[in-house]
Parts: sequence; structure tokens; C-alpha cells
Amino acid sequence: MRFQTPVDENVLALFIASRVLVGETQLWREGIGHARRWFEETGGLDVPYSALVGENGNYPLGKWLSDRRSENANGELASYRVGMLDALGMIWSVSDARFEAGLDWARVWAKGHGGSLAAPARASVGGYAIGTWLSELRASAQVSAGEQGALSPERRRALEEIDPWWCPAWPIVWQRTYAVARSWWLELDDVVDWTTLPLDTVYEGEQLGRWVQAQRAGWPGLEEDQRDLLSVIGIEEDQELVAAKAAAEAKPTVSRGDRFQQGLAALAAFVERERHPRVPRPHKEPLETVEADPGGEDTVVVSHFALGTWLNNPEGPPGEADAGPARAARRARRGVGVAGGVRDSRDTPANPVHRRRRQVRAGWASIVDGGPTGNTGSTPPTDEPDDSRRTHEMRRSESVQASAQW
Repeated sequence: MRFQTPVDENVLALFIASRVLVGETQLWREGIGHARRWFEETGGLDVPYSALVGENGNYPLGKWLSDRRSENANGELASYRVGMLDALGMIWSVSDARFEAGLDWARVWAKGHGGSLAAPARASVGGYAIGTWLSELRASAQVSAGEQGALSPERRRALEEIDPWWCPAWPIVWQRTYAVARSWWLELDDVVDWTTLPLDTVYEGEQLGRWVQAQRAGWPGLEEDQRDLLSVIGIEEDQELVAAKAAAEAKPTVSRGDRFQQGLAALAAFVERERHPRVPRPHKEPLETVEADPGGEDTVVVSHFALGTWLNNPEGPPGEADAGPARAARRARRGVGVAGGVRDSRDTPANPVHRRRRQVRAGWASIVDGGPTGNTGSTPPTDEPDDSRRTHEMRRSESVQASAQW
């Protein structure tokens, strides 16, 4: 035995007699013995740090292995002991071991999905969270080389051997749908007429028909590698779809205020024709607008305004404060939204459904009133007697308040 400082012979004799000292070799034998039994039971040494083993369940095998890793990293572990641990499948780097395990499951996933690793974030295979594992690696792949958390070139190459497009420059959703399209193409022996594919085609849970049309229409906006991948399976650019998309994108956007005015105009047209404001939800009201064609000449364009959906949509246009004082004044004068002088407690600006109803009722009052949207025929002739006019005004007020209930 060796000691760093002189030891009194009597004290040394007492320690030996009491068997207090345990030799370093004995500690090693005890630890390697537990490690060997773990290996025989599990086939490896993937031992959690907190694992306790032994007859009494109190031997810290996980900590013992962690200490051996530290010794090996510092060059303090004898080579023959390194060999003994290697023979039992010692994991010197836990991170590497976890990666290798994930890589094995990645191969399983790719085999069942046409060689693609574009797994959804929540995907799992064999109980292994392969989607989360791949998402974390894609995030690491975005970190610049040399910075903390960057994916090593070795691991990147290992993943690219399974799927060269495991981490594309475009959204992974695109790559996943492409893999489905490629599977469809392979199922049909590489012969698919994509131009006749119905829009409602669904394959393996993906809206394949709509996706293919979107690629053919958005061809100029795709990356070169994306276009190459599509060309491999026979998907090409459609000039007509590209032109139609460009024309649609060139149209000026309609502001929320303008859309509100369109809604009131559509409602006025509906009321004038149907004589009531009860619009079915699926109803679309035709509206005529004047637009300038490419030659600069005005052209009448008929569009269909989704009036029923607009009236029932909880995400309404700007609030009454944005609608202008004139409309708010008409609403107050008509009593729209106030039945019997008592306001519904739900009728607050915080409730978008009731906010929309207040705005539409305000617009409806202006329609009945013959306001900016035009006289709908509800205003009585000016030459009526006063009593008849008052009676008409009372009936009209009742009609407006009744419309507030729908």
C-alpha cells in the first residue's frame, strides 16, 4: 500500500485489522462484475446514471461507469481496463450512442416511407419519437459550423446517406408531400399524367391533387432543386396556371373598410330583391364592379360576394369607431341593438360576433333609411298624411328592431 503522508504503524495496524481499507483493484472488480451482469441481461452498457444494481439494489453502476468515462477522457484509465469495458459494449460518449440509436430508427422510418426522412414532428416508429429527433437535428443543422450546438459533418453525412433531402432549404412540409407524390408515381410504374390529376385526389393523407396544381402554377417561385425534383417525376410548369396566378396576385387587395362597403351593397341588393334581410349562410350575392383591363379600358366584372358567410363571420370589419360618426348616429337614432332600452350584456366590443351584428344592423338601418346605399323602397311617399306617416314610422322602427333579433 502507498500513502501520500507518513502513517503511524499502530493506526495502520488498526485499520488493517478492522478491514476498513478496500483496495482499488477490489473496487474495480466489483464494478466490472456488475457491468458484466448488466451486459449479460441487456446486451449492452446503456446504463442510466441513476441506476442502482446488486443484491441489495444499492450499487451505483451508472455513476461508476460515468467515472470511468471521465478517467478515460483524462487519460487516467489503464488500456487493459478500456479493453475490458469495450468488450462489454461500453458507451464512451452518451451523445454518440443516442445518435446511433436514432439513426437506426431513421433507417426504419425511411424504409417505410419511400426513403424519405421528412417525418412530421409528432411521428414515432417502434415507440421512438423519430419526428422530434429529426426536428432537433434540423435545428442543429441551421447553426453555423464551429458554433455551439452545430451539427457535426459526420452526423450530417450519416443522415444524407439515408435521405439526401432530410434537411432541405424549403419547408419540410413541401418535402413530405413531394415524397408522397413520388410514391404515387412509383406505384403507377413511373407513368402519371399530372395534368389530368383531379384536384380532390388524396393519397396517404395528403391533398396531392391541389399540391400538384400549386407547384405547376407556382413554378417560378420554386428553388432550382425543387424544380429538378419535380421534373424527375414528370411534374412540369403550366404556363396558363402561372399567368392566372400572376394576374390574381397583381389585383389590388381590398381593405377591410372597402369590404364592409361591399357587404352593405350586397345586403342592399339582396333586400331589394327578396324584401327581407334573412340571408342564408351559403348565399353569394352577385356584384358588378368596374375594373381597368390591360388596355386601360373600363370593364364591368361580375363577382360573387359571400354575403351569408360575411354576415355570420365572427371576425368582423373595423369597429364602429372606424365606421364613421354618421353611421353610429343613425344606429343610435334607430335604436338598433337596443331592445326596449335594455342593452344585451353580451353586446360588447369584446364580443366579435355581436360587434359584427351591430355593424350590419347599423348598415341595415341605413338601407331601410334610404341612406348612402340607396332607397330600397321602404321609405313612404312624402305626400302621405301625417298620421299615416307616423304609423309607417312606427312599423318601420318595429321592423328594424325585429331585424336586430336575427
